[in-house]
Amino acid sequence: MATKKAVVKSAAMAKTLDSALAGLATICESGGKAVDSRAKDGKKLAAASKRLGKKRTTLGNRKKTAAARLKKDATADNRNALKAVEKELAAVAKEIAKVKKAKDANNAELTGLRASVKRANAYVKGITAADKVLNKPKKKRRKKKSS
Repeated sequence: MATKKAVVKSAAMAKTLDSALAGLATICESGGKAVDSRAKDGKKLAAASKRLGKKRTTLGNRKKTAAARLKKDATADNRNALKAVEKELAAVAKEIAKVKKAKDANNAELTGLRASVKRANAYVKGITAADKVLNKPKKKRRKKKSS
């Protein structure tokens, strides 16, 4: 004797559909917050990158002048000044590398998040439009006048 396949009940189907829609709404909300948070971090990292770039440029110019001064007058003070500038320049370069790595990771994550949120919002928009069409009240037909 053949076994009957289980048939989905309408209440269970409606419950599953509602939970899926609620999950999609949650994804949109949390995704939006995540994008905002990552964008904020990105702005901070960009500002830090800009600040460190300016500092590196300034130190580069200072190194040139210290090297020229050392070439002109090879005293211990001038040598120490050049060494101090080179040491600070190396520290700034390390910091720039750290910030660049963090910035690249943040940008990669932000790109993925934006794509996912865009997709989720498109799905919500489509589902909303479909619900609007499906939940339209039926039009009542008027009886034709008999002549």
